[in-house]
Amino acid sequence: MENHEKYMRMAIELASGGIGFVNPNPLVGAVIVKNGRVIGQGFHERCGELHAERNAFVHCTESAEGADIYVTLEPCCHYGRTSPCTEAIIEHKIKRVFVGSDDPNPKVSGNGINKLRDNGIEVITGVLKHECDSLNEIFFHYISTSMPYVILKYAMTADGKISTFSGKSKWITCEESRKNVHNTRKRVAAIMTGVGTVIADDPMLTCRIENPSNPIRIICDSTLRIPVHSNILATSHDIPTYIATVSDDEEKCDIIRQMGAGIIKTTRKNCRVDLYELMEKLGQMNIDSILVEGGAELAYSALESNIVNKLQVYIAPKIFGGSCAKTAVSGKGVNLPSEAFMLSSPEIKRIGDDILLEYNIKQGMI
Repeated sequence: MENHEKYMRMAIELASGGIGFVNPNPLVGAVIVKNGRVIGQGFHERCGELHAERNAFVHCTESAEGADIYVTLEPCCHYGRTSPCTEAIIEHKIKRVFVGSDDPNPKVSGNGINKLRDNGIEVITGVLKHECDSLNEIFFHYISTSMPYVILKYAMTADGKISTFSGKSKWITCEESRKNVHNTRKRVAAIMTGVGTVIADDPMLTCRIENPSNPIRIICDSTLRIPVHSNILATSHDIPTYIATVSDDEEKCDIIRQMGAGIIKTTRKNCRVDLYELMEKLGQMNIDSILVEGGAELAYSALESNIVNKLQVYIAPKIFGGSCAKTAVSGKGVNLPSEAFMLSSPEIKRIGDDILLEYNIKQGMI
């Protein structure tokens, strides 16, 4: 008895091996099955290297002629850094192709499936489509909009505080939650915070897990207040770093550049960096995804600028209290409940003793 979902789940698991190493390309896995046996498997391991299908053929233990291939994303049919995967499938005389997600890339978008069918290969689409689509929500957004997929993350107590009244915040969440944040850092292309966080905490903004992939660091610093002795600038020769600003202080800009960081200037929006324009510029730099880990002001500015796609809220089983203790989102706020930033598609996960709430953001609400 054939078990198509079983083999597609294997392909999904394989695809996750590319997390942190293939941006801005999609995560893709492939499994080749012949006479009920897996004879080859592979995934897209790094940007510019073999695609999943070709990788699976390389690892075949016998001829793939007459076999089935399960692939999480529609096989490509265009020339890029590698040759089309449809050609490899045709050359190896595959009998059937099982596809999870359709590819929204205009260079593919159904053409890969049509190419295979035109060559007499049976193609079955939509196998575990939801799971395969979830694997590449970043890629689908970026290839469709040319804008980074933005995740806004914050951690708070059960009463909505992100620090005590004295400003202390280490640690609100448990170790498991903090590890999960580092997994997200590995998944995205870049991490963004405000200069206030840099001044207060002097963070590294690196990915501290096994087999890490450090995200590009983006610091929103409208008036170039970043200390030259900060960890961010001290390591900017090793980890790509950009300071986003509206400042005309060219002397400070030159110092920052000499330390290894880049400068990105935007037009002024309320005397600050225009976050929407910044996203456009970052998208043009092939940065497909960003994790926003700033303070309450940056959180509000990101929401107000309509750049956030997903919200991640870690809730710890603690209560700080205090009328002066900071909340997760500050800024001006909205006037009426009807003007609220609206959330959808809630998901709830338990991580250690904490709870992680994930929402999609309904964009264009304000």
